[in-house]
Amino acid sequence: MIKLVTILLLNLTCFFAYSQNPMAMGGNRGGTATQMTGHMYGKVVESQTGKSVDAASVQLIQNKFDSVSKKRKDVIIGGMLTKAKGEFSLENVPLFGQLKLKITAIGFKPVEMAVSFDLKMPAGGGADMSAMLNLVEKDLGNMKLEIDAQVLAGVTVTAASKSLFQLGIDRKIFNVEKDLVSTGGTAIDVMKNIPSIAVDIDGNVTLRNNAPQIFVDGRPTTMQLDQIPADAIESVEIITNPSAKFDASGGTSGILNVVLKKNKKVGYNGSIRASIDSRAKVGLGGDINLRQNKVNLFASANINTSKSIGSGNTERYNILGNPNTILYQKDNSISQHNFGFGRAGFDFFATNRTTFSANVSMVRGHFEPETISELLIDSLYAVKTSSYTQRQSNTEGLFRRIGSQVSFKHNFPKAGRELTADATFNSRKNDNTNNIVTDYYNYPSNTIRNSYSQKQIGVGDGKGLVLQTDFVNPLTDKSKLEMGLRAAFNTSNSTNAFYVLNSSGQYIIQPSSQIDYENKDHVLAGYASFTNQLKSFGYQVGMRVESSNYEATLLKTNENFKNSFPISFFPSVFLSRKMKNDQDLQLNYSRRINRPNFFQLTPYTDSSDFLNLSKGNPGLKPEFTNSLEVSYQKVFKSKDNILTTLYYKNTNDLITRSQEKYTNPVDGKEYVLNTFINANSSYVTGLEATMKNKITKIWDLTSNLNLYTSKIKVNDPTQPKQDQFVSWFGKLNNTFKLPKNFTIQLSGEYQSKTILPPGGSGSRGGGGMGMGMGFGTPTSSQGYIRPNYFVDAAIKFEFLKAKAASISLNVNDIFRTRRSYVHSESPYFIQDVFRRRDPQVLRLNFNWRFGKFDPNLFKRKNMKGEREGMNNMDMN
Repeated sequence: MIKLVTILLLNLTCFFAYSQNPMAMGGNRGGTATQMTGHMYGKVVESQTGKSVDAASVQLIQNKFDSVSKKRKDVIIGGMLTKAKGEFSLENVPLFGQLKLKITAIGFKPVEMAVSFDLKMPAGGGADMSAMLNLVEKDLGNMKLEIDAQVLAGVTVTAASKSLFQLGIDRKIFNVEKDLVSTGGTAIDVMKNIPSIAVDIDGNVTLRNNAPQIFVDGRPTTMQLDQIPADAIESVEIITNPSAKFDASGGTSGILNVVLKKNKKVGYNGSIRASIDSRAKVGLGGDINLRQNKVNLFASANINTSKSIGSGNTERYNILGNPNTILYQKDNSISQHNFGFGRAGFDFFATNRTTFSANVSMVRGHFEPETISELLIDSLYAVKTSSYTQRQSNTEGLFRRIGSQVSFKHNFPKAGRELTADATFNSRKNDNTNNIVTDYYNYPSNTIRNSYSQKQIGVGDGKGLVLQTDFVNPLTDKSKLEMGLRAAFNTSNSTNAFYVLNSSGQYIIQPSSQIDYENKDHVLAGYASFTNQLKSFGYQVGMRVESSNYEATLLKTNENFKNSFPISFFPSVFLSRKMKNDQDLQLNYSRRINRPNFFQLTPYTDSSDFLNLSKGNPGLKPEFTNSLEVSYQKVFKSKDNILTTLYYKNTNDLITRSQEKYTNPVDGKEYVLNTFINANSSYVTGLEATMKNKITKIWDLTSNLNLYTSKIKVNDPTQPKQDQFVSWFGKLNNTFKLPKNFTIQLSGEYQSKTILPPGGSGSRGGGGMGMGMGFGTPTSSQGYIRPNYFVDAAIKFEFLKAKAASISLNVNDIFRTRRSYVHSESPYFIQDVFRRRDPQVLRLNFNWRFGKFDPNLFKRKNMKGEREGMNNMDMN
């Protein structure tokens, strides 16, 4: 009876193994005897910390009789490298025979142990069939490795080198640590060297001539790009056509995701840095990371001071009233800035599969711009009359930003299956006081006729909360399902007013100028996407559903504004095809939304520059964009590659600038007021190419070229028509690795004549009071920017052991060619503005890296061949 049961069990085992993997028995071809097999699995961990060891070599060895040598010898019958969680899984393991498991990893002592299946029949019979079947599934548990101090004594720590720019079909990644030109600067300096991105002289960022959505670590932020130190950034991701997984905002351009530095290497490491520029302004900073056992701690801090100098000229033909006039304005501005940036957080590895994380970022800054403007106005009477005015504006501003995040991540036993959840909170606060003194002169004697003083005070604050959870579930090795939920809540408040100096020397508020504004908005969203690969063809289809609501109130008048979209659908489709010779082709489509920001909505009139009065429009509606892209990528044998993209975007209810007459409540005069409206529609189409080339052994080149044209349709007969023309944008980034640890970077950009960005000059990110000097800013959707180009350079010398220290020198706008030269028109004026800001500023930087790492980190070294061998091994 026992023999009968044993035979039955073994036959069932064979059938079970074959149903799981038909190749497990060799297919029984040609009458070959069937090999009965099972499954062994486990995890490789460090003996002291319990931390998983990935990329460890796991080999299954069987002692077999060799018919040639007539002796028994060890034969490798299976193996693999452990995955990121230290896990391994061996299929088709013989049920019988002498087996042993051998585990090796660089920096650890090797481990060998005998293994087998416990296929023993219970004494006296009475076998449990389900228990017997479970015996062919063998869990070997945690295999512990001990650190080999002798092997590690000769190991030299060498950081893995990342390329400056990594190309992908769905995104581009710019590694900031390789960018010498931005060292010691801010995120604005980083953006200047990234392909596809244009930065004007005020730090406004555009992507394909539209303002992108700015994220920090994958989530929206209240921080502006000029408030993030370049040395705190690890990389920048450019996502021109995001899938349904991403927030649907930022539809006309895409997403710029700023990834901040955080190290998880076991041990401690960090850096100290300092800089000084040619205007004697300094910067200090440092960061540190400490990981031991289950806790990872990180912190960084930066203090930066700067001095910005700008100049400009404006020529304006006014047709607002009678008579028409011509204005000539000369501007000179100096602005002192200082700000501090701090970030700290921790990761807690509760188990090998579960991690809790938290971090907080804080920015606090102070800026004091001073602008002096000289204005000469000629009337166009038959007999010309002239007037001369001098205007001085002194501003003092304070800003504070706080961002915090708590997150949870759980990896399931099935590879690739994970659940994440996080909560992100951001707050901001601004206090600004602007003292404006205007002196009116008798012309041409230039004696003061009278003087007028006013004070502009603005206070604002805002808070935002984002809750998000995502679940990724691989269905097979080539398909997966992703889904998630997101909720975002924002509140903003602002109070602004003008005060006029009376004869008694007191500032008296102008009641008609006071604006108290409050707004609240929320967005609720959910998405699902399915990805599958069919041989060389892959696809991803997704759907995002969002419900949004915006409510605002003018507190003094109790006037209410509201915009509500109960439900909006945002589909996305990505199709890809892998072709021969390392070629990829992709077609993708998405629908997205761009909601007006706080400053486009605020009905406060900023009259600090009466030539460029501006006011928001609380009645603005969001704009919806349909985006289509076709991309082709080719990787050459030399590892050079090229990525080309043909893109088309169509936008309805485009948010664009417009002009209207405005009577100033302070002085009773008529001016031109710049505000925002929803245009009927627009489109932009273009062809972009990005290339990475290794020209020689020491010379790497990244180049970017973008040809594009756009058209805006405005159903308003009072607004001038925008001419359509083709523009192009080019950028080169050269890196030269010289002997004696010297590196040189030379980067340049050229922008042809191009249409003005419809929603304004661009975005600093996060929506907040900028530090720029905004005199002569573009005022109309009808207009263009004249051609512009510049060249930046940097040199770095690395020294000390393992190149732990470096000194670098960078200079911007070497040839003083970077400028802003804008032509704009409206029903009320024709204007040309020429401006220049901060050319040829040098910055000297010092950086020193320190640390002691866990030797486990070096186990990947020189294991490429072994990895390939294991992956290609015949598991039979």
